[in-house]
Amino acid sequence: MFDSILPLLSDPAAWAALVTLVVMEVVLGIDNLIFISILSNKLPPEHRQRVRRIGIGLALIMRLGLLSIIAWLVGLIQPVFSVLGNEFSWKDLILIAGGLFLIWKATKEIHHTVDPTPSHDVLDKKDVVISNAGAAIVQIIILDLVFSIDSILTAVGMTEHLPIMVVAVLAAVTVMLLAADPLANFIAKNPTVVMLALGFLLMIGLVLIADGFGFHVPKGYIYAAMAFSAGVEALNMMGRAATSKQEKARIARQAADQAEERARAAEAEAAADPRH
Repeated sequence: MFDSILPLLSDPAAWAALVTLVVMEVVLGIDNLIFISILSNKLPPEHRQRVRRIGIGLALIMRLGLLSIIAWLVGLIQPVFSVLGNEFSWKDLILIAGGLFLIWKATKEIHHTVDPTPSHDVLDKKDVVISNAGAAIVQIIILDLVFSIDSILTAVGMTEHLPIMVVAVLAAVTVMLLAADPLANFIAKNPTVVMLALGFLLMIGLVLIADGFGFHVPKGYIYAAMAFSAGVEALNMMGRAATSKQEKARIARQAADQAEERARAAEAEAAADPRH
């Protein structure tokens, strides 16, 4: 093991591959982290942090587990059947299933955000998801698996050195662990960001399905669109904060003017009182 690692320490190309792969893994982990944050925020406050930790821990275990069977994992890209001339591999089927699940989940959450009244539908498990940490963890496991396969296959495409892949995965999951609570708290405190994040999940689900059908969408376009949307929302938040400050200042001035008016009226009343 050490014989294979030591030569990499003195190889500039290996370090460049490591840095690039760490950045890629962190970016790919954002999708997973957004889903975990939104889902954990649906739970009671006392369960949220624990579920986030479990979700990220499972993501790490899955990624390392997939690295240990990397030869089998690479075999998932081999076609297993074809439909109308389009070949499908197990990876494609997993991406399609994960994309459909993500679209279903995001659409369901958007529906509950727009129309929070209970539907009394037997298929509506909103209350279960909110109160049951186990149900949330099951959903996190499903998406962890999809994102982990995508992440590891990306790593395989960028380097052939297993130690570099392991270090990159560990670094990316560490960043996810550090960013989980701040991101979840930020989403919880800004309701409009929830809708934006759910929109991201819809887009990611569509991209997964497109990849599964052989239509590769460059990740750079996806993350550029996400960054642009986040920037616009940040400007909206700054505008709302400025408006809120102005409104508070107006209310404070109005209260001060009313207090001053009452004081003047009291002084005038006191001056007109013959007993003074």
